[in-house]
Amino acid sequence: MTDRPSRHLPRLAMALWLAGLLPILGCAIAAARISPSQANPWLHPLLFYSALALSFGGGVHWGFALDPNASAPPEGEAAKPRRPGLVIGILPLLIAWAGLALIAVSEELALALLIGGFIATLVVEEQGYRRGAVPFGFLWLRRVFTVVAVALLATVLVLRLIGARITF
Repeated sequence: MTDRPSRHLPRLAMALWLAGLLPILGCAIAAARISPSQANPWLHPLLFYSALALSFGGGVHWGFALDPNASAPPEGEAAKPRRPGLVIGILPLLIAWAGLALIAVSEELALALLIGGFIATLVVEEQGYRRGAVPFGFLWLRRVFTVVAVALLATVLVLRLIGARITF
């Protein structure tokens, strides 16, 4: 087993990352509790922001992969990008793009794909943590963000599928 990175995330980074849930929360509540004729003005920003958040999370893996201090190369070799991190970093972007493209076909399908993208990304990050490629602080943030984002997106999806709205 590889030594796990001991990098801790600054509190500001943690606060900003978690604050990134606010647009998802606000748009999800609005998309779930307003009349069906007014749902799309809130659903589309929810889908767009969720796709951006998924892509951003993937981009972090490029930073891990390109960081020359992330893993010491064998003596006499230059630090090289870690290829799995580069691949893992681009997949959330592609899933997010596909989710946005699916809006034209089915908003519910777009929601489902983004939900799957968040879950798949977290599963891969959990594996990366076990191999020592992902620091715990980052993984903790991803767990919290993913659980909240997926719960909100899934709630909106289910409510749209059954045709219900939350009223308060």
